[in-house]
Amino acid sequence: MGGRKDMNMMIACLVVMAVACPSLLNLKGATAAEYVVGDSLGWTVPPNTSFYSDWAASKTFQIGDTVVFNWTETWEHNVGEVASKEEYDNCSDPGIVLGPGVSTELKSTGSRFFICTVGNHCEQGQKVTITVGSPTTTSSLLAPPPSSSHASSLTTTTLGSFVGLISALVAVASFVA
Repeated sequence: MGGRKDMNMMIACLVVMAVACPSLLNLKGATAAEYVVGDSLGWTVPPNTSFYSDWAASKTFQIGDTVVFNWTETWEHNVGEVASKEEYDNCSDPGIVLGPGVSTELKSTGSRFFICTVGNHCEQGQKVTITVGSPTTTSSLLAPPPSSSHASSLTTTTLGSFVGLISALVAVASFVA
């Protein structure tokens, strides 16, 4: 009879792990989202200078999310990332700019500053600050790259899921025994 009991225990453990482990396997978070900057408007000279800041304020960016800059006029726009809010406010040219379809994964908390350097597009409001987690100070620099260790990606939710998994396994073991 011990063989059947062991088999039931294994099945119970597999069921619990199948339910609990997806969030543990993806340490960046199970709910990563992709945001197209400006939604249906895309990345263009906006109708008003607060358009992109209003757009970003309506979103909750998390580590693991991706932001995508799309535009249709190939040479009419670009996107560059500047290192500070001061450079963002002054529409400073970052030197390196990219073409349409640019996407970037948000790998750490803090603010990232993106601008269009074509003509006076930045001054007209074609710029956006993407803030992941709590807002940073106005002198904030780009966040350092994440550590190669996955441990830094553990969140309270992930740890809670792990504790829940252990508790469920203990309960199943008690029930089966």
